[in-house]
Amino acid sequence: MDAVADRVRPGVEAGPRGSRRRSALSTRNVVIYGVLSVVAIYYLIPLYVMVVTSLKGMPEIRLGNIFAPPMEITFEPWAKAWASACTGLNCDGLSRGFWNSVRITVPSTILSILIASINGYALANWRFKGGELFFTILIVGAFIPYQVMIYPIVIILREMGIYGTLTGLTIVHTIFGMPILTLLFRNYFASVPEELFKAARVDGAGFWGIYWKIMLPMSLPIFVVALILQVTGIWNDFLFGVVYTRPDTYPMTVQLNNIVNSVQGVKEYNVNMAATILTGLVPLVIYFVSGKLFVRGIAAGAVKG
Repeated sequence: MDAVADRVRPGVEAGPRGSRRRSALSTRNVVIYGVLSVVAIYYLIPLYVMVVTSLKGMPEIRLGNIFAPPMEITFEPWAKAWASACTGLNCDGLSRGFWNSVRITVPSTILSILIASINGYALANWRFKGGELFFTILIVGAFIPYQVMIYPIVIILREMGIYGTLTGLTIVHTIFGMPILTLLFRNYFASVPEELFKAARVDGAGFWGIYWKIMLPMSLPIFVVALILQVTGIWNDFLFGVVYTRPDTYPMTVQLNNIVNSVQGVKEYNVNMAATILTGLVPLVIYFVSGKLFVRGIAAGAVKG
């Protein structure tokens, strides 16, 4: 104890050292939380207006106060938007478009992620002739505007006999999703310690063995990133849906456009708002359920390179 006391300089009190704890009301925290609050309010106000409008009847909407909560809540606009709103010649609501979107999104997402993960794994861990050229073509393909390819793809699908079908649109989304997904998977697999790959090779594991038993179990975060990107992009797509399908195979976004822009009868804003929320519900649920894994995937190397 005396030796410790001797090492303490005179006039200086002994005690813990280090940086002081920042005050919760510091200028830095006030600015950060203030800006975040403003941004959150900016994006939440339209959502609030959509929700309260969808729960009002048309007589209450005509009063003009869009921010007021509904005096009498009604779910009739939601039921009409789903089952009986007119989307052109058909008046069966969004239900048909919802199932069309599901039949497009599920196979497109699975196929594009599976193929892109194999491509990224091969480009990151296996050296083969023409690999760099193949990767360059994929990078260029990721930045080609979709509009440039619309007409050539129409001709290709027509010659294949699948133009206007859900199968044709599924193939289109699968192909257009692969370049950016391959880039994501390639960068992620390149960040995995090379020693694991070499050890597996020494143990006799081949191309598919390393992919299924080592790379795949370690890649849940990047698969979630790819899942969110694909589901959001495919489900929210309008351009491909309106070009490559017909009225009986329209996805949900095209039917939403037909409901909102219908010129027949009275403009039912409550039905329009309910239809909009129903259309955007699937991507929102995906984000809320897997948001943490999405951040983990990005932080683990999804955008490195």
